[in-house]
Amino acid sequence: MLPALHRNLFIAVLFCGVSCAMAQNTLQQYQSVNFSKVRIMDNFWRPKLEKVSTVTIPVCIDQTEVKTPRIRNFEIAAGKRKGKFEGIFYDDSDVFKALEAIAYSLKNHPDAALEKKADDWIDLIAAAQLPDGYINTYYTLQFLDKRWTDMSMHEDYNGGHLIEAAVAYFDATGKRKLLDVAIRFADHFDSLFGPGKRDWVTGHQELELALVKLYSNTKQKKYLQLADWLLSERGQKKAVGYTWTDWKDTAYAQDSKPVREQKEITGHAVRAMYMYTGAADVAAHTGDQGYMQAMKTVWEDVVYRNMYITGGIGSSGSNEGFSVDYDLPNENAYCETCASVGMVLWNQRMGMLTGEGKYIDVLEKSLYNGALDGISLAGDKFFYGNVLASNGKQARRDWFGTACCPANIARLIESLGNYIYGYNNNSIWVNLFVGSQTEIGLKNQQVVIQTQTNYPWEGAVGILVSPQKKERFALRVRYPGWVSGEAVPGGLYTYENNKQHSLTLLSINNQPVKYTIENGYLVIDREWAPNDQVSISFPMDIRRVYSRSEVKANVERVALQRGPLIYCVEGTDNDGKALNIVLPKTAQVVTAKQQVLTENVVSLEAEATVLSVMPGGENVQAVKKKIRAVPYYTWNNRGAGQMLVWLPQRILDIKIN
Repeated sequence: MLPALHRNLFIAVLFCGVSCAMAQNTLQQYQSVNFSKVRIMDNFWRPKLEKVSTVTIPVCIDQTEVKTPRIRNFEIAAGKRKGKFEGIFYDDSDVFKALEAIAYSLKNHPDAALEKKADDWIDLIAAAQLPDGYINTYYTLQFLDKRWTDMSMHEDYNGGHLIEAAVAYFDATGKRKLLDVAIRFADHFDSLFGPGKRDWVTGHQELELALVKLYSNTKQKKYLQLADWLLSERGQKKAVGYTWTDWKDTAYAQDSKPVREQKEITGHAVRAMYMYTGAADVAAHTGDQGYMQAMKTVWEDVVYRNMYITGGIGSSGSNEGFSVDYDLPNENAYCETCASVGMVLWNQRMGMLTGEGKYIDVLEKSLYNGALDGISLAGDKFFYGNVLASNGKQARRDWFGTACCPANIARLIESLGNYIYGYNNNSIWVNLFVGSQTEIGLKNQQVVIQTQTNYPWEGAVGILVSPQKKERFALRVRYPGWVSGEAVPGGLYTYENNKQHSLTLLSINNQPVKYTIENGYLVIDREWAPNDQVSISFPMDIRRVYSRSEVKANVERVALQRGPLIYCVEGTDNDGKALNIVLPKTAQVVTAKQQVLTENVVSLEAEATVLSVMPGGENVQAVKKKIRAVPYYTWNNRGAGQMLVWLPQRILDIKIN
């Protein structure tokens, strides 16, 4: 038996040796083009980026700095004012997420005053950091002796968002003051935890993925190794500190089994998404097949049995997460906005790791529906949860006590450029159809890529491919599942007749071109010349969507989809009611143009059966009426009212009052 000191040293050396060796491998099929290198000119998304920059971020600043005590806590910790901590123990994270959104915004929408505001906040954060690198106003201002004693108290979660904000701000501005704060925090954490040191299980996962970002920025392998070690701690039951009541069930924080052995989705949805994103990031750098297999298996459990048609996840409000398979209620759906943001993050990583388009299909579904629904068209009100049926009691709110969602959706929209393009030495990936331009470095030269489209309203996509000189490489354009006939991978939802639609056009310079379909991508492998113009047209048919029979909430019901968008009927467009609408199988559904506030949308119209109670309340009248459906992300922008995604196809026991 080795003495304790030497045994711990041996464990540390062994772990480092394995991680360092694995870090030479990679499973990643391509890497994404950084948002800062993508210029977005898109008719759909560009106004939303502008709205986040000019409305949402100022709302976040006002709430963070004036209407809540978040910034005041940093001022007190920095010695700039007197007072005591106010708020919730994870409130620091909202400051960091707002800073991350600001960082992306400064690239998309330069603003000297906004940058000055961010620099002022960063000065406070740096002044609040303790000499040993620790930073957390909840503990610093109240009971510093209790820091790092309770794994459920989000010290690591806050630190993860600090690191993400710091990396983003450095990337956007070149200023490293916040990055230096983040490095000191990471080094502080590393001095306490790791092989041969203290055990620790992150209570709310986030630090894992943030450490990989820090590794990518600094090239310091210790941060990658620390992220890997944090993942390896889960399910081992070595750490102590489960003092929060939620932790009586360790599955709540995905801690019941080691990550490499996990096969089912459990617990809190946002924590799960951040953890699996972190595992994907680690696998991308280390080549860890154990993480890969676990993530593929868990992903199938999510998408095949536990995901809403909107791409939302986490049906249960009691644990803000998952319950049992096929438990997908509509009116009581939880579907936290942050969980949909997490689905975008995780599926982006899975797409890069595998090169398979099905992950980007799910990313797109979450982005355009479950996540985008979380912010109002005006950019100033938010949903925390996102129901799929409403009796009129839900309404968007200015802010929340737990305010994770507003800054989270803001940072997602501002960083949209991260999700559009990918590349390796000899291939370029077009994942999302967003009007934009970038320049991609292949093995031998730079290639300009420019996408033009009116997506998601129209299916025509033009892609300019312009290398500096002629060269052979592959262009891989995602072939969406909603075109190929797959509503979602795994068959939880299917289209009527599962009909597959062919492309109506794919040409280069107006000439037909040969292509193959591989892993959900249209692959054009050829010698490209400057200013080659690819033209693709996806059919934008209206799809009727059905659930598996195990989803009891959707029995005898149908949802409507066009392109990537899920639709809903809203009382505002239908005589004040939506829960009394029946859409027969024989009803023809057609498109129409409409404005929802200032948003120009393609809406859907159909001749449906509308039920109403006759005078006296004893009889029900059924009449044929034209009804209208709008994109799900636009609902509840014209006032609270009834809403329904899954429409009954025959007269059932439905609510009509």
